[in-house]
Amino acid sequence: MPPKKNPANLNPLQLKTLTLLQEIARLENMPTEGEEGAFVITALPHAHGNHFHLGSAVVSGSDATGLNNGSVWTILERKKMLRQEPGRAVITAEGMAYDTGLRDSILHRSDH
Repeated sequence: MPPKKNPANLNPLQLKTLTLLQEIARLENMPTEGEEGAFVITALPHAHGNHFHLGSAVVSGSDATGLNNGSVWTILERKKMLRQEPGRAVITAEGMAYDTGLRDSILHRSDH
């Protein structure tokens, strides 16, 4: 039997949020000391108009509503994909490795 597409049973908002947190962690590139594969996130992007930028990608504000939703963060913490600490968040190795399948659909990149 093929592996399950969404083994953690994350809902669409949780999947979008995890995708964005993974990209933020890649961009900040701050590995967590003593925790292989985990990354620190120190800041979230700020929208201007109906979108914001993550590196060379543009993200629709409607795809990012989970970044400011405490319930989404709580679920990601329960699933051991994220850990909130004072002044920062840590996306765990499990969170970084989780394939949400959404990276290409919510991170819009220019074709030129």
